[in-house]
Amino acid sequence: MNTAATNPAATNPAAPIRRPVEQEDRWILNLRGLAVTRIGVDFRLTLVLDGGWEVVLEAPARLSDGPIGPRRPVLPETQDVAAALPLFGATVRSAVAFKTGSLRIVFDSGLHLVCRPDASYEAWQVTGPQDQRFVSRPGGGLATWGPS
Repeated sequence: MNTAATNPAATNPAAPIRRPVEQEDRWILNLRGLAVTRIGVDFRLTLVLDGGWEVVLEAPARLSDGPIGPRRPVLPETQDVAAALPLFGATVRSAVAFKTGSLRIVFDSGLHLVCRPDASYEAWQVTGPQDQRFVSRPGGGLATWGPS
């Protein structure tokens, strides 16, 4: 898939910024069509998307084939993230940050990545251009920053 066609900002920095859309119980992150261009592993799992977006997981997550398929754990803290390697090159179909602190990303491969909030620390964060940031708060809830 040509990501430049779906995301002009990937090749043109002057292109309009994708703005997330707030709903009553969630934020639609508007990452549709962005591809995973790099995967980084340290004490976190980082998915770098084209268009200047990053998804960083620090808490256990799960990856499944569809919403009810078999679940495979993704454990960034222990670098047990092999289940996430097929996400390299995958394109986002939908990305939702729930105000409860959960994150769900669906990819064109049919894989679903879900990370729930952690009781003690920030489980995940999504960052984008112009300092857009979504963070799962310790104990649940969602913190957001970005252009007004």
